[in-house]
Amino acid sequence: MTFAQLTYRDSLADIEVCLRSRHDQLYRLGFRSTVAHSTLADANRERDWCIYAALAQRLIARARRLYADEPLGVELEQTVYALDSTTIDLCLSLFPWARFRATKAAIKLHTLLDLRGPIPTMIAISDGKQADVRVLDELIPEPGAFYVIDRGYVDFQRLYSFVLAGAFFVTRTKAGVRLNRLESRPVDKSTGVRSDHIVWLSTPQSAAHYPDRLRRVSYKDPESGKALVFLTNNFDLPALIIAQLYKCRWGVELFFKWIKQNLRIKHFFGTTDNAVKTQVWIAVCVYVLVAIVRKQLRLEISLSQLLQILSVNVFEQIPLAELVAKTRTQDDPDGTRNQLMLW
Repeated sequence: MTFAQLTYRDSLADIEVCLRSRHDQLYRLGFRSTVAHSTLADANRERDWCIYAALAQRLIARARRLYADEPLGVELEQTVYALDSTTIDLCLSLFPWARFRATKAAIKLHTLLDLRGPIPTMIAISDGKQADVRVLDELIPEPGAFYVIDRGYVDFQRLYSFVLAGAFFVTRTKAGVRLNRLESRPVDKSTGVRSDHIVWLSTPQSAAHYPDRLRRVSYKDPESGKALVFLTNNFDLPALIIAQLYKCRWGVELFFKWIKQNLRIKHFFGTTDNAVKTQVWIAVCVYVLVAIVRKQLRLEISLSQLLQILSVNVFEQIPLAELVAKTRTQDDPDGTRNQLMLW
């Protein structure tokens, strides 16, 4: 299944034919029997997806140590996470267990991304109908860390758990949220910050769920001219840093775009719930493995480029650093021409 992710296979039959054509290499890798379509299908259906989820967590822990000193784009020493979800559409007739609408099936990938790297630290797979905010019930806030979340996750009872855990959140306010201003702080409007207020929830039910102060920061993006209003439980950072932190949330959107374009998580090799979760977690394992290899070998190429090199050299017994060096042209010895970013 890792071979399928690295080499962009489309089906179990595709995997079977390609691997059978390289029987001599498979034998040296430890495969003593022929790869069969039925064996792969049985494993997809019956082998518990939790095995691959556990492997992914071990790899994630290793990758986070390697990327711990990566620049964040904001002058902040604390860990910063971005939380969001993406929907993967499925065929209702093939995936009836994932009913989303009357004629459509879908699953959601709820992802907590460490923005230094960036490395996914938590992934929850649910049916498409599950509300995003429910994933906060599965989250264990890390004291001192910042969680940047969209306004779809605004639920004051759940957000108060960050306060109790000593963690911080940054989110956008929703329409209809009523606030009483307690204090106004001075701001430098030349930075785009329009106001910085200490507020209190004025609705009795909301105040009962979140019986503490909040900070409301209003910001106008100099580039787009769009006005944004943020809520946070951090009262120490400058207001501009709060706005910049929320801008970093875009990293999780780029992560979703990258894995959909470069890994096999839109077309599945099996139709059962177990097969879908197995494939997603193996894709996560491949992403993190490639990130680990890139960091350990200090390769100055993007993850996309590294995947492309691996896809055509997956059975070659050549040092990877040597393969990467061969991709550099004579007039571009540093390999910087048209070099992509991580995404």
